[in-house]
Amino acid sequence: MTVIEETDPPDQRLRIDELAAARAALLEGPSSRASQAQRAKGKLTVRERLDLLFDPGSFREVEGFRRHRASGFGLEERRPYSDGVVTGWGTVDGRTVFAYAHDFRIFGGSLGEAHAEKIHKLMDLAESAGAPLVSLSDGAGARIQEGVTALAGYGGIFRRNVRASGVIPQISVMLGPCAGGATYSPALTDFVFMVRGIAQMYITGPDVVRSVTGEDITHEQLGGADVHAGVSGAAGFVYDTEEECLAEVRHLISLLPSNNRETPPCVVPVDAPARRCDALLDLVPGDPNRAYDMHAVIEEIVDDGDLFEVHASWAPNVVCGLARMDGHVVGIVANQPASFAGVLDIHASEKAARFVQTCDAFSIPLVTLVDVPGFLPGRDQEHGGIIRHGAKLLYAYCNATVPRIQLIVRKAYGGAYIVMDSRSIGADLSFAWPTNEIAVMGAEGAANVVFRREIASAPDPAAAREQRIKEYVQELMHPFYAAERGLVDDVIDPADTRRVLIDALAMLRAKHSRLPSRKHGNPPS
Repeated sequence: MTVIEETDPPDQRLRIDELAAARAALLEGPSSRASQAQRAKGKLTVRERLDLLFDPGSFREVEGFRRHRASGFGLEERRPYSDGVVTGWGTVDGRTVFAYAHDFRIFGGSLGEAHAEKIHKLMDLAESAGAPLVSLSDGAGARIQEGVTALAGYGGIFRRNVRASGVIPQISVMLGPCAGGATYSPALTDFVFMVRGIAQMYITGPDVVRSVTGEDITHEQLGGADVHAGVSGAAGFVYDTEEECLAEVRHLISLLPSNNRETPPCVVPVDAPARRCDALLDLVPGDPNRAYDMHAVIEEIVDDGDLFEVHASWAPNVVCGLARMDGHVVGIVANQPASFAGVLDIHASEKAARFVQTCDAFSIPLVTLVDVPGFLPGRDQEHGGIIRHGAKLLYAYCNATVPRIQLIVRKAYGGAYIVMDSRSIGADLSFAWPTNEIAVMGAEGAANVVFRREIASAPDPAAAREQRIKEYVQELMHPFYAAERGLVDDVIDPADTRRVLIDALAMLRAKHSRLPSRKHGNPPS
């Protein structure tokens, strides 16, 4: 008979000391050498990034001691805590926010089975708790040694991105490489931030591009921050440093609700709601063909002149951004006469449509400032699908149930007038300045079409054209023409714009709309 000797139970204080040592090692990371290598690339460590994102001392990590269970290719000998991703929640300005952050020092931040399961769990928690989700991306893609399980891990992330779309704000912050299928997660989120010099996104890297097409291109030229901010439109914001980037992520969160069942945070305004905007009388030229910067108009109208612009470098002929009016968050969509005369083209339509959908999903009222000569004509636009892309913006506005106010600043011609949230597609209110010109097209073009034969046969064609242009303006383009027909609710003094918009938004704050019962719509591709 074997006698089992009783031993004393482990001392609780000893176990606490062991826990403290393990946690200290977890927070320190794999090695000082790995941290030095990270900083040598001009990048912060994962813990430093989380410290910048969250309120001091508020971050609570989950599954920090998780390890992978894979074997082969030497993986069984390397089983570090965290498995290359830090997950948890904390507060940003006192509000709960969830985040996961790749740790490039561990397996290059690559995604394996355990790594993916940690992210899946956090995404599920964020959705259940109804709080924003931020991803700090700095990873080398799928962990090749784990094969298909790594690919399945990405699939689980994508599925959750889609399920949480329009439910909680999802923000992607690109702080390192992101290649292949991994790029689809940021593409599925609401906002994408990138840092110059350290962040890249691409489906296939420079080596593959070189071998397939013969094109010699660098990582930065192929998928750097400025490329995606100004060319592809995949990134909404780009900054020079991680510190600046993460500070702006915090600012964006302050403008968003925690979920689709709440409204954005309201603050006590310092800027007087009834403040007159006399500067507007001089900012916008009376000549419809003269350019001006719409940013100056927006800054005059919103609280403290503060506009948080989205996609500032992409499709600059339309301005989209978040601001406050009387302390309440609003989404601003505006034509930009300083860029391509403010026309709508393929990219501008896509940019504005996406922004309108985002605002509608998160109960952010829309104010649309209109000064548009029409859609950009030309073969490239037609062959590129301007019909489809313009319809995206039309669909987004028609489908939006948040308060919607249109302000016609100057000209509004043709189909572009309809698409820019006109009363006919569901704007709750439409206001116009006395400089408004609403018509199928400009007076010169209209006269040339309607009176073409008469002008051609006149003894003095130039004088006849000038006379017909004046008649067309007097009959169909005078400031009160649309108001007389109920398509504009009021023609207002530009100096009263801020007060009028704030009063209208306050009236619409309790707006409630119902869409038809359906599984979902089928927006243009």
